[in-house]
Amino acid sequence: MHIEPGIVDGAKIGLSYATAATAGAYALKLSVAAVRDKGVMSLAMRALITTALVFSFFELLPHYPVGVSEVHFILGSTLFLILGAAPAAMGLALGLLLQGLFFAPADLPQYGMNITTLLVPLFAIAALAERIIPKDTPYVDLQYTQALALSTAYQAGIVSWVAFWALYGAGFEAGNMSAIATFGSAYMLVVLVEPVADLAVLALAKSLHALEDSGLVTPRLHKPA
Repeated sequence: MHIEPGIVDGAKIGLSYATAATAGAYALKLSVAAVRDKGVMSLAMRALITTALVFSFFELLPHYPVGVSEVHFILGSTLFLILGAAPAAMGLALGLLLQGLFFAPADLPQYGMNITTLLVPLFAIAALAERIIPKDTPYVDLQYTQALALSTAYQAGIVSWVAFWALYGAGFEAGNMSAIATFGSAYMLVVLVEPVADLAVLALAKSLHALEDSGLVTPRLHKPA
């Protein structure tokens, strides 16, 4: 989901700072709620875990340029279900920043766009989870259809934001439209993998009862809301 350098530049890139700041402010709001719920140490540990995972996902999992961006296996819905929305948001932001600083400095000017593209869909699936997962259902008891809905929503959100940035920066010319379509088609293939990953990780978490009160996972993982 890294926006290719040069697609949005000049004065237009200022919009990405505004969207990233808005996403950051919402992440801060979620973080305050998470601290009230489980304490600052739990939030910090989960954010650190997410940062390490995201950095690893960017560097170790398969990724390849397609059209206007790159296809990555970020496993955003998995991070949300296991660690919670606030730690996932913090880890995505920090992991992406570290990857840019140490391995892809050419991506740093696009950081605002890329972080918006990752975080806004995360917040959307957090809201979706409240609607499609009954309050008396811990995440470890999720059904495949629920995991698929969350994964599809997250990936669709990423594709939508990438398309927005590409259209905003390069317009509706035929080559740009074709590149957007190519990226979107390739990225939605991630939907075939992520729900299975979600359920596999949740099944493992269900067997690890020691995690339940450890502060290392979201309270909703093993307990109803």
